Amino acid sequence: MSVQACADLVARADPRRFRAAMAAPLPAREVLLPLYAFNVEVTRAPWLTDEPMIAEMRLQWWRDALGEVAQGRARRHEVVDALAFLDDAGAAILDRLVSARRWDIYKDPFEDAAHFRDYIDQTSGGLIGVGIRALGGAPNEATRAIAYGAGLARYLMAVPDLEARGRVPLVDGRTEAVGELARAALQAWPRKIDLPVSARPALFETVGARVILRRAASQPGAVAAGALEPAPIAERLGLMRAALFGKV
Repeated sequence: MSVQACADLVARADPRRFRAAMAAPLPAREVLLPLYAFNVEVTRAPWLTDEPMIAEMRLQWWRDALGEVAQGRARRHEVVDALAFLDDAGAAILDRLVSARRWDIYKDPFEDAAHFRDYIDQTSGGLIGVGIRALGGAPNEATRAIAYGAGLARYLMAVPDLEARGRVPLVDGRTEAVGELARAALQAWPRKIDLPVSARPALFETVGARVILRRAASQPGAVAAGALEPAPIAERLGLMRAALFGKV
């Protein structure tokens, strides 16, 4: 029932990741859906209130819950219950993900390009890395490059909303700098991925990211205009290819 509750939450709040999870075999879904539900809860926590202290408390609740999961004594919560598969290392990675989300509470800009990169790595990279580990694989340089590229693509799509909320989402918001950011992520995207078949569904959520990055690279003005959304047919075909061949 906990996994079903996670599926319902992800279907409502993160339909792209829900479709990616549903393209995976059933055993992988039982890992990915709880992770994605956790990510939904943590991602929205800073935005549910205008009071920074309350937002901090919401994130701390999740950090405490992860600590309990690592100790084998999860608190009663439908998402936390479903995360019982986490080991100490996985819980620690997700703890860093929660900590990175503290940036969302405040309106301070990123300190520099390294801070921005770390935020994407800890959020997108952390989620994908834990999924890979839980499905029997080991994150490596190639998967980390994919996770960063996919996280950047999602983040660029969120730029207009972040600006509307009074945030400073980019270290350098000039169109030429945005285009270069996307091009660098595309250039780093590996041609080959060394992962066991069982762990590849953790990367299904990255389907479509390169389409978004290519548009941002060639038309960087589309970022501020909120015009990066890929065609639904392209995503469906990409997920079919991933499900059949394990390629993203």
